[in-house]
Amino acid sequence: MSNIAETAKIYPNVIIEDGAEIGEFCIIGLPPRGKAPGELQTKIGKNAVIRSHTVIYAGNVIGDNFNSGHCALIREDNQIGSDVSIGSHTVIEHHLEIQNGVRIHSQAFVPEFTVLEKGCWVGPNVVFTNALHPLCAHVKECLKGATVKIGAKIGANSTILPDVTIGEMSLVGAGSVVVKNVPDKVVVAGAPAKIIKNVADLDCPYDLCEKPYDV
Repeated sequence: MSNIAETAKIYPNVIIEDGAEIGEFCIIGLPPRGKAPGELQTKIGKNAVIRSHTVIYAGNVIGDNFNSGHCALIREDNQIGSDVSIGSHTVIEHHLEIQNGVRIHSQAFVPEFTVLEKGCWVGPNVVFTNALHPLCAHVKECLKGATVKIGAKIGANSTILPDVTIGEMSLVGAGSVVVKNVPDKVVVAGAPAKIIKNVADLDCPYDLCEKPYDV
């Protein structure tokens, strides 16, 4: 059984599997412009926790153990895996691929055609972009989101430019502006972001472990 608040609005053709907690004033299955209510099916897996004022548009397919913070916005037609968490006030646009185990913190912006691979981590206030030349007459013909590879981590307040790939297990330092591809297993920082070391060179400053990441 699921626990759905009385003030939540669930549109037709929404499948919510057992164990869900749907908070006050959530909207699930909202049709995008040009679509009728229920025209696009929406699926949410088992044991979801969807906190108050979250809006999830129609056409999303979401796996088990999904968590949203308060006031998260998820547009239509996304493929979202299991064990995914999306923080408060984060905006997820349409036609994204978010794989299993991804964590997106609060107040991030992730536009269409972004790919977030398994287990990657996106810090608070991170902004992804996908328009190479905003206001160009052909801008919508060449929207290109970033790809964040398996296990990569992006520090708070970073900006990721269009069509950039961030390599597996790499780390983007807080406040960075990433303008070109990042190789696997490196640390980049700055504006523009540059390689400053390898992830394997990182140490724990508090002596809690020998290395923070096993790469």
